[in-house]
Amino acid sequence: MKIAVYPGSFDPLTNGHLDILKRAASLFDHVIVGVLVNSNKKCLFSPEERVDMINDAIHDLENVRVMHFNGLMVDFCEKVGATAVIRGLRAVSDYEYEVQMFAANYHLNSKVETVFLMSQPKYSFLSSSVVKEIAYYGGNINEMVTPGIAELLKKRMKE
Repeated sequence: MKIAVYPGSFDPLTNGHLDILKRAASLFDHVIVGVLVNSNKKCLFSPEERVDMINDAIHDLENVRVMHFNGLMVDFCEKVGATAVIRGLRAVSDYEYEVQMFAANYHLNSKVETVFLMSQPKYSFLSSSVVKEIAYYGGNINEMVTPGIAELLKKRMKE
């Protein structure tokens, strides 16, 4: 069985993330969304909230599971039996960062491959940060996230 991990903070999950995830799910037997718990990064949603919102968004993907983790991603891959890591690329600037991450991860565990999937052009500008900023100022995020996540963001921004 080919298992892949799709890691990220997903604060929140965007339609760009969801597109990459659906495409990865068609390539692998099982995909685990690894929600990163990073104490150095200030997130709008708790790890548990992010896991819940992703689970709501992927209810139709039977071969996808969501878990949160901290520590090294290659250690998480080993723990769950994954042989591949899925990374989405939007632009050249993503590529430079991702090549560094690939090299570090390969150094730590050469048995875990990195698979890059390009974003669809309509999602090439989309990031969690962009979605949060637009939501903060009351802009329309309906085409950027699922309806459930849009509602959660609107509620959080009012708090």
